Formats: sequence, structure tokens, C-alpha cells
Amino acid sequence: MLVGEIPGQLTDLTTLENSTLRKTNFTISWQKGKDCCAWSGVTCEKMTGHVIGLNLGSGGLQGNIHSNSSLFSLGHLKRLDLSSNDFGGSPIPSKFGGFVSMTHLDLSYSNFSGPIPSEISHLSTLSNWSSPLEMLDLSHTRISVDWHHLTRNFKSLRDLSLSNYSFVGSYLAFLANLTQIMRLDLSYNSFGGQIPWSLFLNLESLVELYLSGNNYVGQFPEVDSNSTSNSSLYDFSKQQLVGHIPRQLITLFLDGNQLNGTIPSWLGSLPSLELLYLGSNQLSGNIIEFQSRSLSWLGLRNNKLDGLIPRSIFELENLHYLDLSSNQLSGNIIEFQSRSLSGLYLSDNKLDGLIPRSIFELEKVMDLDLSSNNLSGIVEFGSKLQSLLTLNLSFNYLSLSFNHLSNNTWPQLFSLDLSSCNISEFPYFLRAAPNLDRLSLSHNRIQANIPKWLLDLGKDSLGYLDLSHNSLTGTVGPLRWKNLYYLDLRNNSLQGELPIPSPSTSYIFISNNQFTGEIPPTICSLSSLQILDLSNNKLSGKIHQCIENFSQSLSVLNLRNNQFHGVIPDTFSEGNVLRNLDLNGNQLEGSLPQSLLTCRELEVLDLGNNKIEDTFPNWLESLPKLQVLILRSNKFSGEICFPKTKFPFQKLHIIDLSNNRFSGLLPTKYFENLTAMINSQEHGLKYMGGRYYQDTVVVTIKGFKIEMKKILTYFIIIDFSNNTFRGEISSVISKLKSLKGLNFSHNELAGTIPPSFGEMNNLEWLDLSSNKLVGDIPEQLVNLTSLSKFNVSKNQLVGPIPRGKQFDTFENDSYSGNTGLCGLPLSKTCSAPHQSLASSFQQEDDLEHGNGFDWKVVLMGYASGVW
Repeated sequence: MLVGEIPGQLTDLTTLENSTLRKTNFTISWQKGKDCCAWSGVTCEKMTGHVIGLNLGSGGLQGNIHSNSSLFSLGHLKRLDLSSNDFGGSPIPSKFGGFVSMTHLDLSYSNFSGPIPSEISHLSTLSNWSSPLEMLDLSHTRISVDWHHLTRNFKSLRDLSLSNYSFVGSYLAFLANLTQIMRLDLSYNSFGGQIPWSLFLNLESLVELYLSGNNYVGQFPEVDSNSTSNSSLYDFSKQQLVGHIPRQLITLFLDGNQLNGTIPSWLGSLPSLELLYLGSNQLSGNIIEFQSRSLSWLGLRNNKLDGLIPRSIFELENLHYLDLSSNQLSGNIIEFQSRSLSGLYLSDNKLDGLIPRSIFELEKVMDLDLSSNNLSGIVEFGSKLQSLLTLNLSFNYLSLSFNHLSNNTWPQLFSLDLSSCNISEFPYFLRAAPNLDRLSLSHNRIQANIPKWLLDLGKDSLGYLDLSHNSLTGTVGPLRWKNLYYLDLRNNSLQGELPIPSPSTSYIFISNNQFTGEIPPTICSLSSLQILDLSNNKLSGKIHQCIENFSQSLSVLNLRNNQFHGVIPDTFSEGNVLRNLDLNGNQLEGSLPQSLLTCRELEVLDLGNNKIEDTFPNWLESLPKLQVLILRSNKFSGEICFPKTKFPFQKLHIIDLSNNRFSGLLPTKYFENLTAMINSQEHGLKYMGGRYYQDTVVVTIKGFKIEMKKILTYFIIIDFSNNTFRGEISSVISKLKSLKGLNFSHNELAGTIPPSFGEMNNLEWLDLSSNKLVGDIPEQLVNLTSLSKFNVSKNQLVGPIPRGKQFDTFENDSYSGNTGLCGLPLSKTCSAPHQSLASSFQQEDDLEHGNGFDWKVVLMGYASGVW
């Protein structure tokens, strides 16, 4: 029997459902003739039957809420949740001010915008308002508020969430008014400077504080040693007291900022602390001892913490979650006292020793990650990890035993990474993991065919499979995984026809195997393909024209070192996102396709070691992001003409035109404008590539062919060797201050070596051998203190060889074939002061007639230790 106002509210609510909500499971129970208090999301007051709570969160609401909406007839409403809907950027209706009993209002993720109605902020002036607002959530909205006025009136506000909120003006002005606040979330707002500790620490009722994802800097305040109570905190950067130790604090989230210094000891003494997350900062030093028995959640990942893990952490009996990953922690892992651990993350540290057996007896653990440490010993898995969802023991020094595992040991297993765990066979227990989404067994010793049962594993669930760097043999059967997005079979000995996964696959790595034949045409159905690496196989045939099918997604196409023939397809379409095209080491012919001009995202173009017959593609100079250009060992010919743009090849770091048939003068006009080589802005260990793929390249460095597994962005070289360039070497080249390597060998260059070459301070190797250079070796080259390889052999140089610094390390072969040179390391001595012949030759600093642009690949980035 319906009583009170319920019949009227029933009509109101069904009207709301029919007019505003999309039909979902959420509202399927909203039917006339039934008690609306039984409807999903509706809460009624037991005595009167009034609707006092309405939860429409994630209810599919769209569009505006009009002023005549039946929502506003619910006059007794106390709790309203409209979160995670889409109100299209509309303003909050002013009739929200009619909810005079409202205590909880959640508008987060609702796509409201504009100012908050004044009617809402005036609610607190009503003398009969019996339940003032206690909870307000405007996170992830664009609602603007006069916070100083609002917080002055809302004295009862206990819970305020403004995460990722569009603040106007300073947020500091209203903090002092929140005298009753218990929970405050200001995370992800890009606040900068130092944390205003004096404001937060004086909010005496505050028990939960969330400041994650901002740009706060500085250090924690420390206990004032001069205080008699030992409870006052002092900010040494400001030389002032900031408040008392917040002993009432239960939750503190400061992750994702730029805090530095050490973790203060007073944090470990907070008696009520339950959740502490300081991850992704720049904190250093040792981890403090934690005395709070209530601590259940501790996150310190991605800092610079070192030393041992304190014993007190292992002794926390109520610990549920521990994340100390990505630090520099050392020592052993000892027994955990807590039997309630559900998440344990200790990866990317320097921990060593054995893994305690008790870890594998934690019946409640769901996520266990001990990867990338120095842990050792034999791990024997038991059958108690019944709750296990993810397990990662990769890249340690472990040996694993699965002898005690039954077929149904881990029925909930979602992700398994046992890379580099000395495994010699496929773990048989995986047959009973129907929900497996991610499997990585890379860098092991598995020497076998891929078993059929593995190909049937997780047909509907498997999304990520990495079996790379093993010794897998045989052919690969049909790949039936419907939702696979990542497949890595590289560095094995697999053979036969190339396997093509389902159309859902985005990343395919099958390099360094022995696959043969043509690429199956079914590859054209992979419309979501982002990276395709089939390099170093024995594939043949022509490159499919359907490359245009991938134009909106394909970022990397690597077909290096196969046996493809024919021409490069001229099917690159406008708007493509291709970043790396590597066709090196095939038998491709013809000319370069003009449609490469549509590849505006292209950074690496490697077409070396083919049979391409064309002139220099100066039309590529307009590609705004091209950094590596390799055309070596083809049949390119002719002169390199003047550039047609003001800033040609503005990002180019590596150019290799060696072993072709280029002729004419060196391309001086190009050298004048190679912006990235003149003054590289790249510093530090930054490599080309992305999350799943790092660019590689083969270049000649100091006379040796070297494959760069990673390309450092500041590695800059030019190689024009083995062509027929003539004329003089212009001093303009000395403007390329960032150059690491320069190779003009085996050409027909004449004239003298420019003395200004001594200004290229970053130069590490210089090869001018096998030309027709005359004059002496400029003394200024002694200033090249980074020069470790120097070759001017087989020229017509004369006079004494410079002495001092790096020149004292070069041997005879650097100078052989120059009969006019004398002095160490040659046996020929210089008997009299040398009369330079340089005056016999015109030394032209600016070859205006020099048109051309020929380099040997300027390698982008090199790894330390190569030299």
C-alpha cells in the first residue's frame, strides 16, 4: 500500500526516467504500479515514505535538466548523485536551491559548467534548514564558484572533492573557512609552489587529505627540535612554525608531485594513519620506521629511496597493500606478519637473496610483482594462491618449479610474467587459466614447438602474448585469439608461413626468425595495426599495396633484411601517422614514391642496401619531423641541387648517402641550414621511439658497421663516403657544432682541410681519406679533444703532423699514402720548418656554387660504451 507523497513522486520519477534517461539496467525496475522505494537508486524515509535519496550516477543522463523537470518536485531530497553523466556543458539549474534539506550533492564527472547558482549558496541563510550541506563533489567539472562566499556560509561542510576542477583564482583564500572539514580532495589541479602546510595542519578536524597529481615542490616540515612538546612542525625553507603534528590524520595522498628531501619521521608515528601514498615524487634517503598498527596501505613507488626495507613494515599486521617499486632499495625480503596482503609490489629495485616461502602462501594476495631485482634461488609454487590475479617474477636470477601445481591452481589468473626465469618448458598448469589476458615467457630457455594447447589458451580473453627471445622451433599454427592486441615472437627459430593474428591486433613483432614465402594477404584485414616488425626473416615477394589500409594507425613498418623485390608502393595517403619506415636490406627497385610526402609524422626513413635508382630526393626536405635519412648502398646518382625551402631537413640528425653514385659539389647550401646539427637542443639519455618500439639503425662509426639498438636523439653524423663528390670542402661545415661524426672518404674532393674544423668540439671521428686534398693538416684540429678516430690517408697532404692531445694517440694508418707528411707517428722526420703550400690553393669559405646535400646517415643517439 503506497502512502504519503509516494504516488505523486512515483509519477514524477517515471516522467524523469522516460524523458531523460536512456533505458539501462539501472532503470529497468522503474515501473508504474510498483513501490518506487524499491526502485534501483531510490531511497525513502521509512516513517513518511518521502524520497530522500536519488542515485542516478552513471545512469546515462544526457542533455539539459530543465526548470520544469520532475526532479525538482522531490522537496524532501537529502542526497542527490548525478555523477558520471553527460549534461553537455549546461549550467546547474537555479532550482537546485529548492533542495533545502540537501546534505550530499555529487555532480562529479557530469559535464556541468558555468557558475554555481546563487540560490544554492544562500541555502545556509534559511533559518529552518535542518540538514545543511555536508558533502559536495564537483570533481572533473567546469563549474565556477565563489569559494570565499560559499565556504563562509557552509559551516557544516565535512567532505569536499574538487579533483581536476577548473579553479578561478587562488584556492588558498577559502581553506581557512573550512573549520569542520574532515575530507578534502584537491588532487590533479596543477597547483604549484610549496604545499601550504600552515593551512592544512590547522584544519583540526581533517582526517583525509588528497593532493595527488599537482606540481608541488619542496620538502616536508620537520619536528621543531626547540619545542618542549616535540609536536610542533617547522618549515625550514620559510624559517617558521607551520602547525602541530596532525595526529588525527587517517589518509594522506601526495603522489605525483615533485616533492624532494627525505620522508619525515613524524609520518611514521601518526597513531591513526591507515593510507599513505607518496609515490612518483623525488624523495630520497631511507624509508622511515612505521609505528602505526593501523597502517594498511603504503605506496612509495617511483622515488629515489635507498637502503633496506625497514623491519617495521614487514611487521605491520594489518597491511593490505604495499608498493615500494621503482626505487633503489637493497637487502633481503623477510617474512611478512600480515596475512591480509592483497597487493605486493617491490619491482625495479636492488633487492637480493631468497624470496620467503611465506609469500607464496598468502591466500588473499591478488597482485604480486617482484620483477627486476637480484633475487635468486628456486621458487616452488604451492596451491594456496587461490586469489592470485597477477604474478610478475621476471628478470631476476630465479629458477621456478611448478611440480606442486595442479591444473586448477590459479583459476582467476589474469596476468603472468615469468620472463627471464630460466624456464625450459611451457608451464602446463596454464591449460586451466581460462581468464588469462596477459602472458609473457620471454628471455627463457624454451626449446620446443609452440604446443597446440597454448594456441587454444584464452581464445576469448588473451590480449598480450610475449614468447620472444627463446629457442622456439617449427611452424606456427592458426592464431585464434579473438581479442589479441600484442604479439611478440621475435628472436626465435620459427619457420614456415608467416602467422597472421586476428584483426584486433595492433602490435606485431616477429623479427629474427626464419619465416619464408610471401606475406599472406590476410594481413590487409588488420585495420588497427600500429607496429609491424617482420625484419630479419626470409620473406619474399612484393610489398602489399594495402599498406594504405593502415594509414590512420600504422606508426612503424619494419621489413628490414628480407628478400622483398619490386617497387615501394606509392599508396601512402594523406593523414597517415607513419613514424618509422625501414626497408633496408631488400631487393627493392625503381624510384622513391612521391606519396612519401604525405608522411608528415615520419622521423626515420631507412632505404639502405637496395637497388633503388633515383636522384637525390630533395623533395623530402619539407618533412617537418624527419630525423634519420639512410639511402646508403643503392643506385642514387647525379648532383644534389639547391634546397627549395628556407629550412630544409630542420630536424635531421643522421644522414647516410654512402656507396651511391652522387656527383658534383658538396651541398653547401644544405649544410648552412641544418638546424638540428648546428645547435642540437637534445641532452641526456633520450632515445627515439615509443613505449613498444625503439628505433634502431646500422651506421659506420669510426670505420666499423655498428647496429645501434637504441638511437640517442643527440647523436649526429654525416656520411657521404664512396661517391664521386668533387670540389673543395667548405668551412661552412664547421657551423655544425653538434656533429659527432663526419665521413667524406672515397670521393674526389680537392683543396685544403678547413682550419675552422677545429671549432667542431663535439666531433668524435673525422674521415677524409682517399680524396685529393692538399696542403697541411691544420694545427687547429688539436683542439678537438673528443676526436678518437682521424683518417686522412691516401691524399696529397704535406708538412708536419700536429702534436698534442688526441693527435698523440693516432697511428700510422691515419696518415698513410701522404708522401709529403712528416713527424710522429710516421718514421719520416721533419728536417726543416715547413713552408705551407696552402697559399697555392684558393681556400673558399663559402662555395656559393655548391649545390647538393649528401651525408652518411647521422645516427640519432648512441649508447655509451660503444666506442
